[in-house]
Amino acid sequence: MATDEPPPGPPGDEGREDDGLDLAKTISRSLANAAGRAGRPRTRPTSGGRRRATPPGASGARPDDRDPQLLDATLGGRVADRGWEVDLRVQAVFGRWSELVGPEVGAHTTPESFVDGTIVVRTDSTAWATQLRLLAPNVVRRLNEELGHGTVTLIEVVGPHLPSWKKGLRSTRDGRGPRDTYG
Repeated sequence: MATDEPPPGPPGDEGREDDGLDLAKTISRSLANAAGRAGRPRTRPTSGGRRRATPPGASGARPDDRDPQLLDATLGGRVADRGWEVDLRVQAVFGRWSELVGPEVGAHTTPESFVDGTIVVRTDSTAWATQLRLLAPNVVRRLNEELGHGTVTLIEVVGPHLPSWKKGLRSTRDGRGPRDTYG
């Protein structure tokens, strides 16, 4: 049922036609009512002492959550919410491994993982695995200085990746493999 009649204006204005401003006000009121807006709109004081409605998505004069935030504060909050503080500190230590354990030890060892206070470190030879096992108490003390007391409780030293002799046509089950291969 479409009509070309303008919507009715405020009471007492029957003899006057709506201009653009009155028409816009009427349309906005009808849209607000149709959307089921409950309660009164937010208001703010104006210079004349009257209160004027503030659009719902607009930011006011005071800071709030919609204002731009510093990246440091945003990332810091995200890290704290997720519980990543210790993991980030451990990864920072892994990145500075040679600086913390010394250049010579760092050249032959690589930290692989950190789980429940245990750091798994891989060495490039069995001799360096033995050496790191002897140095483990000093390394644990140094890592706990960086990460906080009690963060690292154990260093598990793993030797180098060696080839497996359990494959091929001539392999035997439960065999001891070749001898005198490395020396």
